[in-house]
Amino acid sequence: MDKPVLYDYWRSSASYRVRIALNLAGIDYTQVVVNLLKGEHKAADNLERNPQGLVPTLEIDGLMLTQSLAIIEYLVETRGVSLLPDDSAGRARVRALAHAIAMDIHPVCNLSVVGHVLELAGGDDAMRVVWMQKFISQGLAAFEALLDHPATGYFCHGDAPGLADICLIPQIYNAERWGADLSAFKRIQAIRAACDQVPGFARAHPDNNNY
Repeated sequence: MDKPVLYDYWRSSASYRVRIALNLAGIDYTQVVVNLLKGEHKAADNLERNPQGLVPTLEIDGLMLTQSLAIIEYLVETRGVSLLPDDSAGRARVRALAHAIAMDIHPVCNLSVVGHVLELAGGDDAMRVVWMQKFISQGLAAFEALLDHPATGYFCHGDAPGLADICLIPQIYNAERWGADLSAFKRIQAIRAACDQVPGFARAHPDNNNY
């Protein structure tokens, strides 16, 4: 069987999620850079494998998979990695946590979206920072409140890392990159500390994938 190929960019949150999942699943893979700063995501070869012109794309099992959460759930279903709870209520909660980041915080802080807003508003880099800090902090404050739940353990749900943690950690990286104040989010900080002890998270960190 051919080794899976991950087309990604080191700072992409969505790519970071998939790297964590592949590591937790124990899957050896090859990385191919798609440099967002150079516009390579809009090049013909990337558009052929990912018509949205995004990263990541995972080539695996003869398939070209896009969208980070769909990719991760494919790994759950085909590789037996336990990233979702066994019970329906637990799966719903973990997906809600994951979606709170991947579908609420991430899209409004996407660089292309923010860049277009600033272009329309005549904003500058200082406004970009204000925008990022506002929406990241606001989103993570809600996430912190969602963690006030009996099912929260050392990780977002229970005492093993899962889909919600895979979404949270890249968002923390982005929060710190933009200078958002996370000091009040005690549950998030505790989960971040727990994830830092898991090798699969550490290997996926952008600092270890800056090619």
